[in-house]
Amino acid sequence: MRTYPPPKLVIGDKVAYSVQFLRSIGMSHTPMSHARGVVTGFTPLGKDTTLVAIQWDCEMPKRVNIFNLAKVGPNARFANVD
Repeated sequence: MRTYPPPKLVIGDKVAYSVQFLRSIGMSHTPMSHARGVVTGFTPLGKDTTLVAIQWDCEMPKRVNIFNLAKVGPNARFANVD
């Protein structure tokens, strides 16, 4: 399995769940895969974990591990390209 570094995000970036995360939990073709949100903040947890606060366009968890996100746009985390 190919691993990717976490996305470089700043407040105001538009995000979605990454295709790799969605595939790993069997949610590739669900409403979760269509959710989009805007980054509103960051909460570091320990040395290796960061939770991202997100204002979603639908009902989704308000904080998500940065490794499970992708910046919306053409990139390997957002689009299924290897």
